[in-house]
Amino acid sequence: MSGLVLKLGPKERVLINGAVIENGDRRSRLAIVSPNANILRLRDAIHPEEVTSPVRRVCYIAQLVLSGDADKDEARMQLLRGIEQLSQVLTDHDSRIQLDHATEAVLEDQFYPALKALRALLPREERLMAAAS
Repeated sequence: MSGLVLKLGPKERVLINGAVIENGDRRSRLAIVSPNANILRLRDAIHPEEVTSPVRRVCYIAQLVLSGDADKDEARMQLLRGIEQLSQVLTDHDSRIQLDHATEAVLEDQFYPALKALRALLPREERLMAAAS
């Protein structure tokens, strides 16, 4: 995560290596210079009751690693299995690219980029589920 810059709105919260940090009353920027820092914007967090689809389930596993609530070795296997299952359904070119990015990131223990790639699949999944019903 070297060189990541977070732009935070007033009172926005972010989880960094298990610590919740709240911004002050003004917009600000934080430069994260430590490599492999686990970072999660709380406004982007998926809550347990929102884990209602296959992509959300896999995203949630990655999120648990970032929040420090899951062992990364166990989560790595669950993530790789979940990505494999998603690749059986999401077969279009754009989805494959995101799934490949997620796989590479998980194999390198880069869970934030994995989460980012998986979250890109959420709109596609929503459209597919809406079309099926």
